[in-house]
Amino acid sequence: MRAREASFVTSAGTPAGFPAEAAPEIAFAGRSNVGKSSLLNSLVGQKGLAKTSSTPGRTRLLNWFDVVPQSGPRLAFVDLPGYGYAKISKEMRAGFGPLIERYVKERGVLAAVVVLIDARRGPEDEEAELLGWLGQAGRRAIVVLTKADKLSKSQRLPAAAAARRRLGLARDPILFSTETGDGIPELWRALLAAVTDGER
Repeated sequence: MRAREASFVTSAGTPAGFPAEAAPEIAFAGRSNVGKSSLLNSLVGQKGLAKTSSTPGRTRLLNWFDVVPQSGPRLAFVDLPGYGYAKISKEMRAGFGPLIERYVKERGVLAAVVVLIDARRGPEDEEAELLGWLGQAGRRAIVVLTKADKLSKSQRLPAAAAARRRLGLARDPILFSTETGDGIPELWRALLAAVTDGER
């Protein structure tokens, strides 16, 4: 499953730069170098839509993408700055950064936040704190373990179960690989369910 259409809309470094609220938004958050841009590109089926970088923590802006799924309503994907390096890590501990905090708490069309975790590392304190903060803000979180292909097949389900226990989730995170395509249908179903639930 891929998007029928996907295109870059805008970047914003301040709330004044946020685009007008329209389509339901799905935000993507994760530690720097977790594979967020690669996941976005795999999800929509366009290699260069979200720019990847070999420098962790490079993205400091919120980036909006217009996405038309194969089925369901038009969406906006929002790529949030990575955390876990230098200044971004300090901002995370202070409240995930004033810009991100404002976006998550005040954005009326935000349907869900996809929290990405490297399957090899598993969740750490920052991911647990982020999920707790999202829960306090009343936001739906969808947890994804990226780079699942880096684990052996016998390691993948135990890694997902361990993450579920560590984070107190109701179900195992989605195992995702940009290399093999694993997890793409499951993640699309979760995204569309979040949007549909929000419309009820």
